[in-house]
Amino acid sequence: MRSDAPILLFDSGVGGLTVLAELRKLLPQAPVIYAADNAGLPYGAKSEAEVAARVCGLLGRMAERWQPRLICIACNTASTIALAMVREVLEVPIVGTVPAIKPAAALTCTGVIGVLGTEATIRQGYLDRLEARFAADKRLLRHGAGDLVALAEAKLRGEPPPPAAIEAAIAGLLAQHGAKTLDTVVLACTHFPLLLPELAQAFGPSVRFVDGAEGIARRIAHLTEGHDFERTGPDRAVTTGPLAAWQMLAPALSRYGLKRLETF
Repeated sequence: MRSDAPILLFDSGVGGLTVLAELRKLLPQAPVIYAADNAGLPYGAKSEAEVAARVCGLLGRMAERWQPRLICIACNTASTIALAMVREVLEVPIVGTVPAIKPAAALTCTGVIGVLGTEATIRQGYLDRLEARFAADKRLLRHGAGDLVALAEAKLRGEPPPPAAIEAAIAGLLAQHGAKTLDTVVLACTHFPLLLPELAQAFGPSVRFVDGAEGIARRIAHLTEGHDFERTGPDRAVTTGPLAAWQMLAPALSRYGLKRLETF
């Protein structure tokens, strides 16, 4: 394993930066390539076949080009749909991102848990299996809040999300039977923690939030334990979309240590 072999973080957009922030705390010396499939955004509105084809195709080409030591699919939608397929075709360790049902079940006092994700994530059988395994005695209220993805992307560009837009995106969850005793919300999209202050304001002080970023970072650190890391140049942020649009995010990406912006 080359000491400069990168960790590749992949997402449909900027949501995976929430994972990168946690990873930096554990492995600040690790070289990173952050890859955003902005040309395919949003994944949550696509069919399972479309997501699987894009993710497998892109990661195959990226793995061939960059020879990463590990790939993290820092996207709940892509992971719940394509994780198994990617692991079958690539020989590099793959870490996925799945809704944090287990920690939410341990945290809730009322037994009522909200799950906010994209429409595609919310309908996956993977979520059913997580519920059966870790929260069979709890009540899960699921809601597809795909509009939050665009609001998170806009916030990172310096556009504050209107409170009314946040409230509209979560209204379907709060309207469900049992929502009055909701005390824990799983942020089942890596974009959503970027909106944590706005979501906390909208839900009120009685609701706590759980996401998987910290656990994913710990998993990556475990799988790369004992590795030598050498950063030979600035960490890269790569987009499948237009470079000009990506460069608008340069100040925000720089805060995550991503100094070099490129297209793929």
